[in-house]
Amino acid sequence: MKIKYSSEADILLIELRDGTPVDSIDIKEGIIVHLDRDGSPIEIEILDASKTAALDEISVTTAIETATYG
Repeated sequence: MKIKYSSEADILLIELRDGTPVDSIDIKEGIIVHLDRDGSPIEIEILDASKTAALDEISVTTAIETATYG
C-alpha cells in the first residue's frame, strides 16, 4: 500500500495494490474508488483532501502486532 499526497492538486491517493484502473465509482463527491478489470478496488482518490482528511494525522504502520493471552 502506498499513500501519496499532491499539495499542488490537493489530492490524496491511497494505492491499495498494483494494477491498472479501468473503471471508477464515486462514493460521494470528491471520493473516488478506482477498480481493476475484475471490479476489485485498487486505489482510493480523495479530491480537495485538505478539506476532507486530517492530513497531519495520517500515519501508516507496517508491523503486525501480536497479543499474548495468559
